[in-house]
Amino acid sequence: MNGKCAVLALHWQVNVIAPEGFFGELLAGPVARSGVVARAARFHAAAAAAGAELVFTRFTVPAGEGELVRNTEFMRAVGEAQESFRPDAPGAALVPELAGQPGLVVDNQKLSGLAGNDLATWLRDRGVGTLFLTGVATDLTVEQTARHATDLGFQVHVVTDCTAAAEEATHRASLAALARTTAGNRTAAEALAACR
Repeated sequence: MNGKCAVLALHWQVNVIAPEGFFGELLAGPVARSGVVARAARFHAAAAAAGAELVFTRFTVPAGEGELVRNTEFMRAVGEAQESFRPDAPGAALVPELAGQPGLVVDNQKLSGLAGNDLATWLRDRGVGTLFLTGVATDLTVEQTARHATDLGFQVHVVTDCTAAAEEATHRASLAALARTTAGNRTAAEALAACR
C-alpha cells in the first residue's frame, strides 16, 4: 500500500440513486436490485474504524453555477435542473443509509470527485497515497475519478462490490477497463484487509 488509505464515496446522493431523485428513473432500480448501498455502508464503517479517511463527494450546483461547464449532455442536463442540485436541496443530500457516517463531505460540479476542489491536497496533507473508490455510477463518476486520481499519482483501487451502474453489462465493462488503468480493482474484503 502506498501511504495511508482513504475511501472516496462518490455521489451517494438522493438525486443519483433514490427513486425521487433526478437520475432516479435511470439508476434507482438497478441500485436497489444490486444491494450496493448496504454493502457500501458496511465497508465505509469498517474502513473508517480501521483508520481510513472517509470522504463523500456530492455533485451540487450552487447559485451562479460554480464551476459547472455545460460541455457534455450530462452537464447540460444538470445545468437545466440546477435548482434540484443546490447544496441544500433535498436531492443533494446523501441517502439516509450513508448520511450518518462520519466523514468529510466535499461538493463540486465535476464528474471527478477530485476536480474543482482541493481534495487531492487535503488527502496528501494527511499522508494518503492509496484511494479506494465506491459509488454510482461505475461508468461515470467512479471511472472519471479513478482515472483522474491515477494521473495525480495516487494508487487507486475501485471497490467492485461497492459500485453500480444503470446496467450490469456497463458496470462489468467499466470495471474491466479500470482494472487495466488503475492499480487494480478490489472487493470490499480485500480493500479492508489492505487498510488494516
